[in-house]
Amino acid sequence: MFRGLWKKSSHQSSVVMAAAAAASGLTLSTSSGVIVKEKESSVMNTTTTTMCHHQESGDGSHDITQSKAKTLLQQIQDIAHKVNSIEQTIGTLQQSKETMARNESYVKTSTTASSSSSASGIDVVLGGQWGDEGKGKLVDILSQEYDVCARVAGGSNAGHTIVVQGKKYKFHLLPSGVLNKDATCVIGNGVVIHLPSFLNELDNLETMGVDYKGRVLVSDRAHMVFDFHQEVDGLSEKKLGRNKIGTTKKGIGPAYASKISRNGIRIGDLQNWEYFEQRFRSLATVTMHAHPGLDIDIEEQLEYYKSIADRVNSMTVDTIQYTNEAYLSGKKILVEGANATMLDIDFGTYPYVTSSNPSVGSVLTGLGVSPNKLSGIYGTVKAYCTRVGEGPFPTEMVPDGPNSIGYHLGTVGAEYGTTTGRQRRCGWLDIPQMKYSCLINGFTALNLTKLDVLTGLKEIKIGVAYKYKGEYLKSMPACLKSLSEAEVEYETMPGWTEDISSCKKFEDLPENAQKYVLRVQELLEVPIRWIGVGPNRLDQIDRGEGWDLKK
Repeated sequence: MFRGLWKKSSHQSSVVMAAAAAASGLTLSTSSGVIVKEKESSVMNTTTTTMCHHQESGDGSHDITQSKAKTLLQQIQDIAHKVNSIEQTIGTLQQSKETMARNESYVKTSTTASSSSSASGIDVVLGGQWGDEGKGKLVDILSQEYDVCARVAGGSNAGHTIVVQGKKYKFHLLPSGVLNKDATCVIGNGVVIHLPSFLNELDNLETMGVDYKGRVLVSDRAHMVFDFHQEVDGLSEKKLGRNKIGTTKKGIGPAYASKISRNGIRIGDLQNWEYFEQRFRSLATVTMHAHPGLDIDIEEQLEYYKSIADRVNSMTVDTIQYTNEAYLSGKKILVEGANATMLDIDFGTYPYVTSSNPSVGSVLTGLGVSPNKLSGIYGTVKAYCTRVGEGPFPTEMVPDGPNSIGYHLGTVGAEYGTTTGRQRRCGWLDIPQMKYSCLINGFTALNLTKLDVLTGLKEIKIGVAYKYKGEYLKSMPACLKSLSEAEVEYETMPGWTEDISSCKKFEDLPENAQKYVLRVQELLEVPIRWIGVGPNRLDQIDRGEGWDLKK
């Protein structure tokens, strides 16, 4: 732990470290035979008092009292400070300013991680609700300061719409950070890729004047979605009838099923055509046997994939190595989450979920990085709530007329899916659901979007608690029957009528809008840093980096 922090002779190190250990109440044995042992050993959970004669004072001694139990890291920091003091007194080492700065830097980076976008590290933007929260808009703005933008989970079932200078860009597989001409875009190993859709998305970007060449990298470990996966997705949904899941029919679930069944095909397999052909024939045959009536033209499909192999191979790399090397070289990395926490296969409203983990854990497994590389974790949440597809929705407001809340939210908010075009279900902001999402992801700051959609409402409600059979629920119930039968307890706040789309600072917002934001922040106990006030790219208030728990 101390190697590299202080350079001195082995005997001097032993004396100094032993003295410092004594001052901190630790037992330390050294190679030179100097042993310091606390009389009443109790490092973690008892109060200790130790005498250390290392500095001249009025009576020639100095008392150090440790009144509370300390963590091991705090004790190490104590030792670091005491070593410096001892060394200055006994003359064993005169540290240079450079060495002291390095030691101070070590202590700081050991205790906290900076959330600043100006620091190297991996920042993450995730959806906190049921998706469609507006993650892409924040990513688009933030990505201008990042070197690498990445997708780590899901597939073309995700959708982001970005409006730049009147041009509307729709993203499904690509990170929206591709609009930053200086950023490299990575599609990680956790993503499942329908190559025809992916190449079409690239072609559309090129048509709109976006030069992506040399800036888009695809993981050789990412799995493929084939046309027959999409057909299977539709067939499976049809068989469920009234119990349908509400899938996008993009083949995501069947592709992940092939992956888990260990007969899936990865992007890197295209680099060896004979191997790819063998695996494709096997997978197609197995799939047709499992789904009678499904017809796959194997030869036609193979011809198509052979025609695009060179283009795909030119973008295929080991993104695990690339991302980690980028991190170690000090590059700033931004991960763009897809879908949202309440659609997580493990944490969401199962079975009405997606087939991947769009919560924070997917960053590690879908990009191949370790947890200590993560810095800011930014949760995106609408000022109200929406979801697409089936499943319980506690705060839903049915659009039963032009004067209804549900109609207002859906119409003013233009709530139609980017990927499917389906109308989204709308309702009030759900605090129990968001607390659950904050708990899972550990958000360091929130991005509150579409506050402008609430403009014009006389009253605004916030769902603050669930009650089931007369008792308050402490968390999101796993049983969907319980969730669908839960009653929501609301707080009512006054609305506002002023146009907020030109607001650039929090103080510019109407008083009631400010009160709403602050109340949400208070209930969630996570700072709200960004506030969306309109549909355009720059219609957003940024309260600054100080509004981040890690700052």
